[in-house]
Amino acid sequence: QVQLVESGGGLVQAGDSLRLSCAASTRSFSWYAMGWFRQAPGKEREFVATINRSGTSTYYADSVKGRFTISRDNAKNTVYLQMNNLKPEDTAVYYCAARQTTTVVTTEGNNYWGQGTQVTVSS
Repeated sequence: QVQLVESGGGLVQAGDSLRLSCAASTRSFSWYAMGWFRQAPGKEREFVATINRSGTSTYYADSVKGRFTISRDNAKNTVYLQMNNLKPEDTAVYYCAARQTTTVVTTEGNNYWGQGTQVTVSS
């Protein structure tokens, strides 16, 4: 089991950047693939980005490809989401996800979840 706490959300203007962090409370962080999901009001939660256990493989949703970068620091038990050139359609609650797998986390199910952090992008 692992506890996840997101931080770094806020209110920004279109074109700005934000860096989200997800701190994991576990002694086995390197055993977990990590991911970021988001949920806009009235919408289902959707996949955003994921990274494998060693940080050697990443995968992104088409909507954020080229703008967002996921990374991890296993020594700090932390995964990051660097968000550049933010758009109003990026407005959502962003959730950190963890799964004990050798691949990546692109779907719901078998995940541990954080509480979420709000990102609001104004035009």
